[in-house]
Amino acid sequence: MGNPVSYPLTGQLDPDRWEFWIGGTWQAPLEGSGDAHAVVTDPATGRAIGRVPQATEADVDAAVAAARAAFPAWAASGVSTRQALLAAVATGIREREAEFAAVITAEMGAPRDNALEAQTRLAAEVFDSYLTVLADFQWQERIASSQVVREPVGVVAAITPWNYPLYLIAAKVAAALAAGCTVVLKPSCEAPLSAFLLATVFERACAETGAPAGVFNLITGAGSVAGAALAGHPGVDAVSFTGSTGAGRAVARTAAETVKRVGLELGGKSARVILTDEPDGSTVKDLDRAIATALADAFYNSGQTCTACTRVLLPEAVYERAVALAAEEAGRWPLGDPAGPGDHLGPIATAAQYDSVLAHIAQGTAEGARLVTGGEAPADRRPEGLASGHWVLPTVFADVTPDMTIAQEEIFGPVVCLLPYRDEEEAARIANDSIYGLAGAVWCADPLRAEHFARRIRAGLITVNDGTFNVLAPTGGYKQSGIGRELGAHGLAEYLETKTIQW
Repeated sequence: MGNPVSYPLTGQLDPDRWEFWIGGTWQAPLEGSGDAHAVVTDPATGRAIGRVPQATEADVDAAVAAARAAFPAWAASGVSTRQALLAAVATGIREREAEFAAVITAEMGAPRDNALEAQTRLAAEVFDSYLTVLADFQWQERIASSQVVREPVGVVAAITPWNYPLYLIAAKVAAALAAGCTVVLKPSCEAPLSAFLLATVFERACAETGAPAGVFNLITGAGSVAGAALAGHPGVDAVSFTGSTGAGRAVARTAAETVKRVGLELGGKSARVILTDEPDGSTVKDLDRAIATALADAFYNSGQTCTACTRVLLPEAVYERAVALAAEEAGRWPLGDPAGPGDHLGPIATAAQYDSVLAHIAQGTAEGARLVTGGEAPADRRPEGLASGHWVLPTVFADVTPDMTIAQEEIFGPVVCLLPYRDEEEAARIANDSIYGLAGAVWCADPLRAEHFARRIRAGLITVNDGTFNVLAPTGGYKQSGIGRELGAHGLAEYLETKTIQW
């Protein structure tokens, strides 16, 4: 089975995985000797830390068959039965939260506090949130002589990326299970180990609650093989994908062959608009706090957040002051060992993404943007003992114009673009000048003005000032940022069919 990995992860998880979780049991790959595997690499060190098997179409068939076998009983289950399983999974995640966080830090480089709070505890919160959603959800309604009922769509294929490996799984799996669907999960091969840990949580939760074997299944493999097989499988009724817009287009094309339901959460190039304050229209109250908030959002998770507002639009009257503040604020974000606590930047999660971020930074400079600070981390700025990792300094570009590549393409790294605007009409035009529409933000001392401007941004999630994330409210994109919504009752509805019974 090849050379051993560099070091074991903490807790009970074996980082050498050679089996899938299918139909309530651990099963070896059906074809070949099992030697085919994907290596999981620690982005802070470049060392191999784990391996996972690569599914073939035969393995996909087995996982889908297990999900289909479990579907009738799970679809017929009552709300209390589904709530029991979701609660047990949430409890299982919380009981092992330190282990989940350590695994996530190791496999994709999220700093420890990030991995614990936004990656692990938020995932448990999502599972818990569907207890509330199920308690209030209306499964049927009467419309004159018709009875309208909502039923689970069937078997769901959930395909997830590496940037928030556990949370994004939770957003799909919790909603699908709450709806009465069964699931086949295929996580990213770059960060799959937390999904295997989740499978052990499901193993215990299903045993404790009596949920049917096959309600949750896990396979790993290349998107071009396992992902494509799931998206096109005639036994899959719906596919939910989070990832790049290009990959999402491919999933949608493949799924169209069997006319299945498709949910997509894709790329973003979100704008944060900082508005001037009345009455003189030339000042911004708390500009330093506005800039600090903007950079904290853009640099969090090393900029590897789909909803990050990496275009910051600033009124001309305060532009140069804002640039200086941004340079100063970026200097407060050190690079650090992701295993340690505190606010710091971890590494870029994959080698390919690291190369892409550096290429975008070079492109920005070549097209005339002013590199205020940042770029590839020199040796003396890299954390001690981690020089071989994928390190990029917190980066700020000024004098960015809307037509530049760095203003149009998702960089997915700790890179902020500062753009000036003359008036609110121009600000709205620049904010909406994108093929994407996943998120946005507005900063203004007047909440009514902020809300009015927020309504002008064509995006699915808008944050006003210090607005907080709400797992009961829907997220999703306009334009090429996606199709459908996740979280809350709207996320549940994505996995339901609507039937009318005439009387």
